[in-house]
Amino acid sequence: MKHQGLNTRLMRWSVDEIRQGQLWPIAISLTLIIACIFGLAALAERMEQVIVKQGKDALTADTVYISANPISERNLSYIDGAGLDTSYYTRFATMAFSDEGMQLITVKAVDGRFPLRGQLTLGSSQGNRYEVQPGELWLDTRIAEQLNVTEGDVVTVGDADLLVSGVILEEPGISFNPFQQMPTAYIHQDSVSQTGAIQLGSRVQFRAYLVGDEGRINQLKEKIELTPSDRWRDQSSGSRTNDIFDRTTQYLSLTVAIIIIMAATTLVLTCQNYVQSRRQTVAMLKSLGASKHWLIRWLSIQTLFLVTLAIVAGLVLGMALESLLRVPLTDLLPEPLPGYGVRPAVLAVMSSLLIGIPALGIPLYKLISVSSVEVLQSVDEKRGGWIHLLVLVPIVPLLIAYRDNQLVWIVLVGIVGLFLVLGAISVVFTYLLSKLSLPVSMKLAVSRINRSKRHTGLQYGALGLSLMLLTTIWLVRSDLLSDWQRTLPPDAPNAFALNIAEYEKQAYLEVLDSNGIQRSQAFPISRGRLTEINGEDAQLRQKPGVEQEDALSRELNFTYASALPTYNDVLSGEWTESNGVSVEKDVADNLNLQIGDVLGFTINGQQISAKVNSIRFVEWRDMKPNFYFIFTPDVLEKIPSAWLVSFRLEDKDNTLIGELSRNHPTVSLMDIRLMGEKIQSLLSQIVWSITVLAALGVLAGVLLIFTLLRLSLSQRQAEIRLYRTLGASRKRIVQTIWAEYGIMAITAGVVATLGAEMVVGSIMTFGFELPWSWHLSTWLAVPAIAFVTLAMVLFSLIRQMLTTSQKQFA
Repeated sequence: MKHQGLNTRLMRWSVDEIRQGQLWPIAISLTLIIACIFGLAALAERMEQVIVKQGKDALTADTVYISANPISERNLSYIDGAGLDTSYYTRFATMAFSDEGMQLITVKAVDGRFPLRGQLTLGSSQGNRYEVQPGELWLDTRIAEQLNVTEGDVVTVGDADLLVSGVILEEPGISFNPFQQMPTAYIHQDSVSQTGAIQLGSRVQFRAYLVGDEGRINQLKEKIELTPSDRWRDQSSGSRTNDIFDRTTQYLSLTVAIIIIMAATTLVLTCQNYVQSRRQTVAMLKSLGASKHWLIRWLSIQTLFLVTLAIVAGLVLGMALESLLRVPLTDLLPEPLPGYGVRPAVLAVMSSLLIGIPALGIPLYKLISVSSVEVLQSVDEKRGGWIHLLVLVPIVPLLIAYRDNQLVWIVLVGIVGLFLVLGAISVVFTYLLSKLSLPVSMKLAVSRINRSKRHTGLQYGALGLSLMLLTTIWLVRSDLLSDWQRTLPPDAPNAFALNIAEYEKQAYLEVLDSNGIQRSQAFPISRGRLTEINGEDAQLRQKPGVEQEDALSRELNFTYASALPTYNDVLSGEWTESNGVSVEKDVADNLNLQIGDVLGFTINGQQISAKVNSIRFVEWRDMKPNFYFIFTPDVLEKIPSAWLVSFRLEDKDNTLIGELSRNHPTVSLMDIRLMGEKIQSLLSQIVWSITVLAALGVLAGVLLIFTLLRLSLSQRQAEIRLYRTLGASRKRIVQTIWAEYGIMAITAGVVATLGAEMVVGSIMTFGFELPWSWHLSTWLAVPAIAFVTLAMVLFSLIRQMLTTSQKQFA
C-alpha cells in the first residue's frame, strides 16, 4: 500500500513537471519528425505503386523490344521461348481514302492480345470493345471526320478495302511527347499484308510487348543482340517529362531531411536546457536521500509519457499531412487507392526513436549523474565518456540510408561549413565592434557577446543554421518552379502541322498569317541517320554501359536553315553559310563531338557529310520545333523534304482549323491542347505538394528559432536581476537585449544567406543538373525576416522576463 502511494505521488509529480511546459518543445519536435516522415513515406508508398503501374500501362507492357526492321526469325524464337506474355505490333504511315477525301494516317497493326497492360477502348453501335479482330478498322475520331465516314463505311488503307468498325475512345501508351499524338487507325496484324504499305525503304516500326518475370526478361535481353536499328524500352528509360517527377521526389526527400535536422536540433537544445534547469532539483533530491534508481523512474515516466504522446500525435498528424499532400493529386490516383501498410508508421517511429536516443539519453544520463554537492556550490559537468557513443545510433543508419543521396550530403556539408563560417565571423565581427565608439547599450551587448565566445558561436551557428535551411528550402523550391514553368510556357505552341508539301506550303502559311495565328518559322523536314564521325563508324562513339544515344539508335528529323532559331543558344562555334551542321549540346557531349568534326549521314538513301560549325543548347520543353542537327541549306536543299510549322490555337480558331484540314487533307495536324492542359494541371499539383512541405519546413524553422531565443533569454534571467540590483533601468536593459539580438539577427541572416546560396548552387548544379544564379533579393529579405521574427519573439519574452524579474526584485 505504501509502495502504491509512492508510485501515485511519483506519477503526480511527473505530470506536474510536464505541465510546467519545459518539456513540451521535446514532444513538439518529436511529433514534427514523426509526422513528416510518416506523411512523406505513406504518400511515396502510394505514389510508387501508382507510378510503377501507370509506367507499365503507358508502355502497355513491362518492357518493349523495338526495331526498325522486321524481327528476325532467331529473335522471334528467343521471344516466343522466353515464357513471357507477348504481343506483336507494327506501325507505319500510309494514305487512307474514302469517297469524300483522303488523309495520311498512322496505322497500328496489333494482335488480339494487345494491350498486355493499359486500356484500349473501341466504341461502336454494338457497345464498347477492347480487342482488335481480323478484318476490322478502328479510326481516330479526327480521321473519321476528315474522311467523312461512319461505322460500316469502306475505307481504303493502302491497297486494302477495310470496313470501319467504329472509333477509338481510349488508347494506351499515350505520352507527353507531341510527336506521338498522331491521329491513328487500328487494324489486325493479319491485315498488314493486304495493305501493301510495307515496302523496301518504308518507315516502319516493329515491336514486341513483353510481360512477365523480371529475371526472364533480363535473360531474354542478354540473348538478343541489338543492331543499330534495335532498342529496348522499359519504365527506366529516360524521358524529359520524367525529370519533373524525379526532381520532385528529390526535393521532397531533401525537404524532409532538412525538417528532421531542424526538429532534431530543437530537440537537442530543449533537452540540454531542461537538464540545466533541473540540475539543482536533482542535486536537492539526492541530498534528501533519493536514489539513482528512483530518479531514473521519475525521469522515465516523463520521457515515456512525452514519447508516447508524440508518437500518437505524430502518426495522426502524419495521416492528415499525407491526405493534405494527396488532395491535388486526386485526379492522378486510381480508385480505390493502394494502401501504404505499416511500413511508413514503423519507419517514422523508428527514425524518431533513433534521433531521440542520443538527444534525450545523453543529457538525461548527465542529469542523473549530478552530485548532491551542487546544492551548495556549482560543480563542473562530467564529460560522460562512453555515453556520447549514443550519437552513433542515428548517424550509422543515416550513412546507410542516404549514402547515395547527393543532395542530402551537400546540405550536411553546408551545415558544417556554415557553423565554421559563423563562428569565425561572430568572433571577428564582435571584436571589431568592440573597437568602435558605441552607445552604452551597444557596448554592453558587445561586451556580453565577447565574454563567452564559445557560447556566442554556438548561438550564431544554431540561428544561422535554421535561417540557412529555411532559405535553402525556399530557394530550391523557387528555382525548380522557375525551371518547370518552361515545360509549357503560357504562349507555347499547341499545334503542329507536318507533312506540308512544297507546293502547298505558301498557301498553308498564308491562311495562318491572314487569320493572326501566332506561328513559328516553317522548317523543311527529312529523315535520316548519323552514320559516321570523322570517317569512322558513329556506333564506336557509343559509351559502354550507357543507354544508347538517341542520335544513333533511330532515324532523326533533320532540317536546314539560313540561320539558327533565335530560341536556341549557341554555346560554342558560329554558324557558317555552307557545308555546316549545328549539333545539340547533349548529343555533342554524349558522342564527344567537337567544332570541326566531319559527320556523315544517310538520308533517303543518299550519303552526305557536313562539318560541325556550332553546338547549341536546346530547351526541348518549350514545345517549339527543335532538332538535334540543323544543316546549312547547301547540304540538304536537293533532298526532298516535307515542311513543319508550329502555331498556337485558341478556341475561336476551331472552325479555321477544320477548314485547313479539309483543304489540305495530306497535312497531318497535331492538336495538343488537351495534353497541354494535363501538363499544366500536373505542374499545379506538384507545386501544391512541395509548397505544403515547404510550409512544414518553415514551421520547423520557426520552432527552432523560438527555442533558441527562449533558451538564450532564459539564461539572461540572472543577469537581468543583477542589472536591476545595480540600478539599471528597464529601458537600458531592453535596449541592451535588442542590441545584442539585433547584431545576432543581422549577422546570422547575412551569413545564412551566403551559406544558402552556396548550398542551393551546389544542389541545383550537381543534384538537379540545372543552371543557377545569385538571388540578390534574398540578401536583403533574409536578414530582414530574421530581425522581424526575432522582434516578434523578443517582444513577447522580454516583457515576460522583465515582469518576472521585477516581482523577484520586489
